[in-house]
Amino acid sequence: MASISLKDASINFPIYGAGSASLKKTLASSVTGGRFGQDTGVRVVQALSNITLDLKSGDRLGLIGHNGAGKSTLLRVLAGVYEPSSGDFVRSGSVASLIDPALGIEPDATGVENIMLRGLVMGMSKRQLDNLTPTICEFSGLGDYVNMPVRTYSTGMLMRLAFSISTSVEADILLMDEWLSVGDAEFTGKAETRMKDVVAKSGILVLASHSLDLIAKECNRVIYLEHGRIVEPTEAQVEALAKARAGATSEV
Repeated sequence: MASISLKDASINFPIYGAGSASLKKTLASSVTGGRFGQDTGVRVVQALSNITLDLKSGDRLGLIGHNGAGKSTLLRVLAGVYEPSSGDFVRSGSVASLIDPALGIEPDATGVENIMLRGLVMGMSKRQLDNLTPTICEFSGLGDYVNMPVRTYSTGMLMRLAFSISTSVEADILLMDEWLSVGDAEFTGKAETRMKDVVAKSGILVLASHSLDLIAKECNRVIYLEHGRIVEPTEAQVEALAKARAGATSEV
């Protein structure tokens, strides 16, 4: 059964070379929203601080926060990209990460070769990929282009390929940074249907989004992040989410 447990987990990014300290602090703060420490002369961006979180099968968790609040960093921790600098992290179940669908795409490789490369990044075996490749190619609708280098693709074609690969397997845990949108009108209908199917079949969903309507529609739990910490929502935030949930309920 799928489960995720974080206990007092923190992520610290050291910044070496103290040349332009004030500039580095400004730039890193704008990117991460974290806080800084200088215990040993090495500046440290604290991207996440003392995150405690328990999720079980059936949980649909929405992450809400401003840009740099720590949403994407938390998703990367859950995906296993970052290991907590301190605290405990335990995860059970297979993971599908839609944080960056184009991760692992090699421009000079063909579409078929990229299915293998991206699939290996996702943790699939060669046997799985051999079985899935024809289905992925067909769903992408790229035709003979699957045998051409990806650098010859348009942006829409690249997204078709990346989407088709990323959503080709079921997973116990699904991690998403915003709702995956292909942006290709011809492809949008079946992509939306597949996206809903992938979400429905996942045991746990963790979705980071700026859209309260999307969070209200897809999630049964919500946490608010600010400067890398879980915080209590303001009264205005509570009212806004309640309004969005009322709207989502009326649409059903």
